[in-house]
Amino acid sequence: MKNNILVIGGTGKTGHRVVKGLTQLGHNVTIGSRNGSPAFNWGDFSTFAPALKGMNRAYIVYYPDLAVPGAKEAITALAEAALNEGLEKVVLLSGKGEAEAEACEKIIANSGLNYTLVRASWFNQNFSEGSFLDFVLAGQVALPMPEAKIPFVDADDIGEVVTKVLVDDSYNGKTVTVTGPRKMTFKEAVEVMSEGIGREIQYIPISIEEFKAEMKAAGLPDSYVWLFGYLFQEVLGNPDNQEVSNDVQRVLGRSATDFSDYVEKTVATGIWYQEKTA
Repeated sequence: MKNNILVIGGTGKTGHRVVKGLTQLGHNVTIGSRNGSPAFNWGDFSTFAPALKGMNRAYIVYYPDLAVPGAKEAITALAEAALNEGLEKVVLLSGKGEAEAEACEKIIANSGLNYTLVRASWFNQNFSEGSFLDFVLAGQVALPMPEAKIPFVDADDIGEVVTKVLVDDSYNGKTVTVTGPRKMTFKEAVEVMSEGIGREIQYIPISIEEFKAEMKAAGLPDSYVWLFGYLFQEVLGNPDNQEVSNDVQRVLGRSATDFSDYVEKTVATGIWYQEKTA
């Protein structure tokens, strides 16, 4: 059966992968974005109902993160709009171990909608499609929390899991936790990247205060500075968030992508061989 599915954040790290997966399965996919028709804008609740009209299901990715102020109000408004428009099911991408994200999960769980929650660990792709790419290109990855052991998860795995649970109602009402197959420190991850890329990349441990100061000096908005500080201190600082889950294996019937395999496929793209942006 073909579904009409709204993918909010359909050009993002996980969103574009979900769009690809659903399209390959023959579903009718609409990307929810400010440039869409109709437009979807998290900052304008009046755009929710028009974007959801005619949809059977939706994938919800809140930008920049469910931890930021205003997220709970936006998720509440979206859930109400989805219920009013008669959606059969929604899937919410959530953060592993974020108290604010879990509050948003409860809003979805208590909304009256069929739902699946997908809790993700830190993405491998932060090093190739996100905030840490310039660090890798510069050969110096300066990040706090050197003692944290992180079960980095691959965005391809998240995309496949979301695609599966969006259209498979046996996952209704369930929480799926997606991680990689092993825990690694930032230093260990950088060493794997250095070996795979074939040039020296250093990991430099710094304090959270130093990291936030560097972000501010780079001109990033205060909201982003706060968010990254929160994610490092509250999420990576919580030992409960450093556990490996086997849910990728359970849902997809295969092992989660190892960080070394991520490095190998990313090396092949050439992204780590470009010139560092200014």
